[in-house]
Amino acid sequence: MSVLNILNGDATLHGFERTGIEGDVMVWREVLSEGPLSENIASADFWRDRSAFICGTFDETPQRYHDEMVAHLEKLSQPYDEVNLWFEFDLHCQVNLLGALMLLSQQTNLSAPAIYLICPADYPGLPDFRGMGELNGEQLEYLYDNIRVQLGEYDIELATEAWQLYVAGNADKLNTWIDTTQFWGNMPCLKPAMQAHLKRLQTNAAGLNYIHQKLLDIYNNGKHSKPDIYKAFWQTEKIYGMGDSELDIYLNELIARRLINL
Repeated sequence: MSVLNILNGDATLHGFERTGIEGDVMVWREVLSEGPLSENIASADFWRDRSAFICGTFDETPQRYHDEMVAHLEKLSQPYDEVNLWFEFDLHCQVNLLGALMLLSQQTNLSAPAIYLICPADYPGLPDFRGMGELNGEQLEYLYDNIRVQLGEYDIELATEAWQLYVAGNADKLNTWIDTTQFWGNMPCLKPAMQAHLKRLQTNAAGLNYIHQKLLDIYNNGKHSKPDIYKAFWQTEKIYGMGDSELDIYLNELIARRLINL
């Protein structure tokens, strides 16, 4: 049986290489929770736009982005019997998960594999669990053996709806969808992630969304260095799964509006 494991990042790869779990590996090196998106993730235009954003926002080059992300997408067109998706509970990972599912569903030359999800929201004995990058091989094998679930047709339909709404960026429609969806199938982490995203779409009287305002509050409460701001944000907002590079996007917007000075 041919198996593909799609990992949420290089941090998880370190532990995964020390497991006995079979199959090929693809590392998802993207941050679909930021920047331009379109529904057709399988199109060349989609990845051209992503490359332009990633290279213009982060310390990346077009060639390296192609080699580290786009070139690996070819694996999704191979006829695997089984695909294991290793993604976490936060918004960053959930949107990447949606992207991976959309690619799998949009591949017309791919015989339908059995798709499994390993998505931990916590881990026994780790009260401040932040992600699978913290886990060793034995711990990742525990997740594989105990929380892996097979995604069915309903889960794919739910993911498709979530992806379409995420791409559209309409707060009212997203809010209605969250409120009216009564069953979250095998993707219970999707709801809190989409609720977190909804707060990014909504703005206050000053034109700031939740993350802008949270960072501004941290700054106004005496944290005036980036490391201190990052740490304070992560203490309460791990649902967003943001690293320092993503937070810099919002901090730079606050700087441009002369609301903070770093």
